Amino acid sequence: MSLPPVLQDRLRLPVVASPMFILSNPDLVIAQCTSGVVGSFPSLNARPQPMLREWLLRITEALAKHDANHPESPAAPYAVNLIVHRSNDRLEEDLATVVEFEVPIVITSLGARTDVNDAVHSYGGVVLHDVTDNRYARKAVEKGADGLIAVAAGAGGHAGTQSPFALVQEIREWFDGPLLLSGSIAHGRSVLAAQAAGADLAYVGSAFIATEEAGAADAYKQMVVDSAASDIVYSNLFTGVHGNYLRGSIEAAGLDPADLAESDPSAMDFGTGEKANTQDGRPEAKAWRDIWGAGHGVGAVKAVLPASALVDRLAAEYAAARTALLG
Repeated sequence: MSLPPVLQDRLRLPVVASPMFILSNPDLVIAQCTSGVVGSFPSLNARPQPMLREWLLRITEALAKHDANHPESPAAPYAVNLIVHRSNDRLEEDLATVVEFEVPIVITSLGARTDVNDAVHSYGGVVLHDVTDNRYARKAVEKGADGLIAVAAGAGGHAGTQSPFALVQEIREWFDGPLLLSGSIAHGRSVLAAQAAGADLAYVGSAFIATEEAGAADAYKQMVVDSAASDIVYSNLFTGVHGNYLRGSIEAAGLDPADLAESDPSAMDFGTGEKANTQDGRPEAKAWRDIWGAGHGVGAVKAVLPASALVDRLAAEYAAARTALLG
């Protein structure tokens, strides 16, 4: 297993913070990177589209300033997530901006495109593609992805159904490149377990919802703190793709988590995640804005903290777990 230099040299902890729709913003990315983990955000979070350039300028300037002031502990790199699904009418513009800024890591989702990978490779960038099964993993690599993100059962938001052990095992039978694991990773012990299972890096999302920098409502952050794995509901009603959501937010929208309808995947808008469904002639709550995503790992989240404090906790737990296991 080998990692490109961008994923080796500046990481305090083998963690990539996942890009969270609506929630990830420059403040969070900068805090993540300066704390020693890869920070990321979906390009669609920057709205309108010209704001993407402003965000990238702010992030790159802040990280450069940090590096100048802390040469002994330079910031980790950052990543931008591109939705490659045909419904994303901003893809070409966003990709051009990514190339202009030579974003070091690009995370692609909901499809794999050779032209997107080629554009990122043109300046030396690295492409990581998220997948939920081995078949899609093979397709992503065939189309030029440098690495894979195995999105296993228990991940927040859009998530797969396979055991992380099974998914990593199947991918590792043929792929020796960069492999990240996503799904219920909110404790340093779990970061180490991801590596023991065969992944190079852990992909952590839900724990960062309950950080001061995240663009989540206070009630959302507190619900993450108050919830456990049993409070997560798996449904495709809200976007057309199955995902994990907080039971409390579904109930607050007036829906019964135990009796959610199935959605038609072809009718959903993957590009924005804001298309409202209708049922019995009435508008329903919108995914991400009203129906809040989170993974099974929320039980490890005990308080709303600065992102740097969360990384400190994960690092301490990771070190303790390594010591306990290896001596």
